[in-house]
Amino acid sequence: MSCPVVYHPRYSAELPSTHRFPMAKFKLLHNFLLEQGLIEPKQIHLPISIARRDLERLHPQNYHEAFSRDQLTRPERRRIGLPTTSGLIQRTWLAVGGTLLTARLALQHGLACHLAGGTHHAHPEFGSGFCIFNDCAVTARVLLHNKEVERILIVDLDVHQGDGSAACFQDEERVTTFSVHATNNFPLQKVGSDIDIPLPDRTDDALYLAAIGDRLPEVLDERCPQLVLFNAGVDPHRDDRLGRLNLSNHGLLMRDRLVLDACLRRQIPVATVIGGGYDTLGPLVKRHAIIFRVAREQARLFGLGITP
Repeated sequence: MSCPVVYHPRYSAELPSTHRFPMAKFKLLHNFLLEQGLIEPKQIHLPISIARRDLERLHPQNYHEAFSRDQLTRPERRRIGLPTTSGLIQRTWLAVGGTLLTARLALQHGLACHLAGGTHHAHPEFGSGFCIFNDCAVTARVLLHNKEVERILIVDLDVHQGDGSAACFQDEERVTTFSVHATNNFPLQKVGSDIDIPLPDRTDDALYLAAIGDRLPEVLDERCPQLVLFNAGVDPHRDDRLGRLNLSNHGLLMRDRLVLDACLRRQIPVATVIGGGYDTLGPLVKRHAIIFRVAREQARLFGLGITP
C-alpha cells in the first residue's frame, strides 16, 4: 500500500539567489523522495490551480486580484516578504489547488501527502511571513461549503503560530485550530487558536512529544473531525535558521508518527502539508522527507492508500 502524493514541477518558482526562502526545496524534495524509493511516479497527482470561486470562499476578490496583477502596496509586499513574479503567482494558485486535491485524496484513500502547503500566516485580506493565500484554510472552507465534510481539525506543528488560520476560523465551530509553536517566535502578535500550546525556547524532543501526546488524542475524541489537515513543518528542528526549539530528526519522526497514528487509529483521514523549514537545502530536504517516510510506514500499517 502507498498513499497518494501531490506535486507540480512549478512549485519551485525562481527567486533571487540571495532570498532566504528556500524555494528550490520543493523540486529537490520531489527528486529525493523518488531517488530514495519513498514515493513512486504512479503515486503522484498533478494539481490544477485553485478555482477562483473556491479561492473566494476565503480571500476576497480585491486582495487576490491585487496580488495576481502585482498591484499590492509596498507595505503589503514587504509584509509577505516575497517578490511578485509571474512564476510565484502561478505557483501560489497551484499550491492552494494542490492542498485541496490532497484533502480530497485523503478522504478517498485515508491518507495523502502534499509536497508543498502550510501557508498558515495568510489572513483573508492580507498575506504575511512568506504566505500569500492560506491553502489549508481555503481547503477547509471549500470542503465545508460543498458538504464534503462537516468537521475539520487543523493540526499545525510548524514552529510559528498559525495566526492566519486562527483568524480565518474564529467564528467557525466546524473547524478546530490546534497550534503547537515556539512562544517567542514569529508572529509577534498571536491570534488565538482553539487550542494553542506555546513552548519555551530550546524545548527538546521529550517535552515536545509529551505536549502533543497529552493533548491531541483528547482533541480528536472531543471534536470528532472527519478530516485532519496536518502542517508538518520541520522548523522546530534544532538547526533551523528561523526556529527556536531543539528537536532532532528523530524527534520530528516520532512527532509525525504520533499524529498519524492517533488519527488513523480513529479512522480519521489525514492530509499532510510540508510547512516551514529554513536551512541549507541538503539537510532541509531530508527533514521534509520525514513525513513521507512516516506516511509510507503508516499507510502500510493501516492498509491505506493505493493498492500496488
